[in-house]
Amino acid sequence: MWSSGVKERVASYISEHDLLHGDGHYLVAVSGGADSVALLLVLLELGFKVEAAHCNFHLRGAESDRDEQFVVQLCEAQGVTLHRAHFDTREYAQLHHVSIEMAARQLRYRYFEQLRQDLGLDGICVAHHRDDSVETVLMNLIRGTGIRGLQGIRPRNGCILRPLLALSRQDIETYLAGRQQPYVTDSTNLEDDVVRNKIRLNVIPQLLAVNASAVSNIQQTAAHVSSALAVYDEAISRQRQQAVISQTEHRLVVDAKEITSEPLLYEILKDYGFNARQVEDIYRHLSGTAAVGKCYEAADFLLVVDRGQLIVGRKEQPLRQLRIPEEGTYVVSDGLKLSVRTFERPQDFVPSKEKDCAHLDASRVRFPLLLRPVMKGDWFIPFGMKGRKLINDYLMEHKVNLLN
Repeated sequence: MWSSGVKERVASYISEHDLLHGDGHYLVAVSGGADSVALLLVLLELGFKVEAAHCNFHLRGAESDRDEQFVVQLCEAQGVTLHRAHFDTREYAQLHHVSIEMAARQLRYRYFEQLRQDLGLDGICVAHHRDDSVETVLMNLIRGTGIRGLQGIRPRNGCILRPLLALSRQDIETYLAGRQQPYVTDSTNLEDDVVRNKIRLNVIPQLLAVNASAVSNIQQTAAHVSSALAVYDEAISRQRQQAVISQTEHRLVVDAKEITSEPLLYEILKDYGFNARQVEDIYRHLSGTAAVGKCYEAADFLLVVDRGQLIVGRKEQPLRQLRIPEEGTYVVSDGLKLSVRTFERPQDFVPSKEKDCAHLDASRVRFPLLLRPVMKGDWFIPFGMKGRKLINDYLMEHKVNLLN
């Protein structure tokens, strides 16, 4: 009875969200745990053509090898082609300065996508279920999230497909028990040493003690949020078109007067790496004079408030100090060269006004020259003047911001 019920619910969910098609060919991620074993078996019962993939991250010693051998035997018993990959996850994490969890995630999905492309498959099926989605909602609430974080795990993300989101963990375990199908258990899932495990092992049981329907209610609310997002996205899209003056991959210019809400500003800036707290600060100061000239910094971009506009630009490589011993051409940074040469001044000489050219009096310049970033207190004597001018004052008077 449970086998039939689970199969029908998964089939209905697949149809509702248009996830898989009868003539498709799919990759199933199989770790050996209950969720992925159930996913493989249900898809086979439903008649889908599938192949399996397993990753050994070598993080749990003999237990990792045990999981791999279990998956090998499972796929042989089911007549399913299996692809395997081995990773030195700790070395990858150290090399890329990411957590072990993030390293495993990056390695896993990169491998799955490469397999999908190499084999010409139609999608990658992973075994996230309803409880995983609820955990994600709670994690996002704890961390602080925009409205999108409240919709939980989506049934489709590009080529990643999640057919089991209609099922709970209990549904899956009951289904496997009904088939007398064994599975392996990752011992690290039983330790409350990471946020998701703390929520799964500690928070959710407390919520269920308060209300036995807590998990299903949270998932239902997440579904309502997802539906409301369609309306939200349409409204944001219209307002965004009015607010954005110009936009490229490396630069964004926004009309500050058209920013009528903090959510609108967040949706415009989030793709450039600005988080919710930064957006809140920018929006709070947007109408005040104190915001003019203020600079905000994300990982790869800078935002400057300038004359009624928000200007976002990619950070340039920091200018390194460069010693110039003689005339010649010098590489300052990637794609930037500096040419230095001396010439006789003609009678009709007029100094260049180009931004990338400067004429200096050779009688007052001595090699070696030193090229370095501007420092506080630096000054120069503008052409035609006798007095000094601070570079900072000059830039402010000419309304030059950090991204000009």
